Amino acid sequence: MTGMRILSRILAVAAVAVASTSCGDVVRSSRAPVFLVIDTLQGARGGPTQTMTSTVDSDVITNVTTPAPCTTDSPCPTIFSDPGQVTLRLSPKDIGPVGAPTSPSSNNEVTINRVHVAYRRTDGRNTPGVDVPYAFDGAATATVPATGTVTMGFVLVRNTAKMESPLVQLQTNGIIVTTIADVTFYGQDQVGNAISATGSIEVDFGNFGD
Repeated sequence: MTGMRILSRILAVAAVAVASTSCGDVVRSSRAPVFLVIDTLQGARGGPTQTMTSTVDSDVITNVTTPAPCTTDSPCPTIFSDPGQVTLRLSPKDIGPVGAPTSPSSNNEVTINRVHVAYRRTDGRNTPGVDVPYAFDGAATATVPATGTVTMGFVLVRNTAKMESPLVQLQTNGIIVTTIADVTFYGQDQVGNAISATGSIEVDFGNFGD
């Protein structure tokens, strides 16, 4: 009986060790003492002139008139990627007592190192490569300071996506496809805690007038 008790204790300890190992990443990712906050998320139609807005008309093909040999009479059909821009800041999880709010320190500064963009439609038709462009991961680097904000650029729509289904068909069929792009920014604070934040922006795809 004593031997069975010892064996049971050993198995219980082993199970706890396995569970601790498997959830280690989850525990670590939740230990950051600050929230990563998206103040603004904008995008622009790719091309020679870019204006950041909260809703993007993504042109699947753009007729450019410069430089040569492109002219007004003989424009060059061109495919551009669409840029995005985000403004990020930090907010402490422990706000502190009234009159003495907590402020993040230099250890809490977050360095962004990856951006994930996924598209969805409000009608529920969300098959990548059929209804919406494929999701993708991109590299972008910026450090969010302990106080204040940082503004960072990233790719919102890849030019290669405009050469694939379902966007390539929009060059000629006159249809406009409305999507919501969910953009997730991943990073780490200066002591290695993982942190992320997700924002959304409307992206309308079509062959718009140049």
